[in-house]
Amino acid sequence: MSDKITLLDPTSELQPPERALLPRLQSLQGKTVGLLDISKPRGREFLDEVEKQLLALGLDIKVNRYSKPTFTRVAPVALNQQISVECDAVIEGLAD
Repeated sequence: MSDKITLLDPTSELQPPERALLPRLQSLQGKTVGLLDISKPRGREFLDEVEKQLLALGLDIKVNRYSKPTFTRVAPVALNQQISVECDAVIEGLAD
């Protein structure tokens, strides 16, 4: 038996795309934070609490709320573009 392991990539990508990470925000002061509800049960309640905690920080934070039409599919391109233009940071709520 060989110690060699062969992994098969089901995506058949010869070279996966590389993406550079954006720099982290130094502070939330004066920033707009987007809260994305992916439309799973209890997601709205979770993000309600996140919003409450963000506003309780006492910083000048603006919170925008968004939601996907359904959790079973990726967010529409138009929604992703809107969020990227309007927000400095995004928190995606996954709940059940």
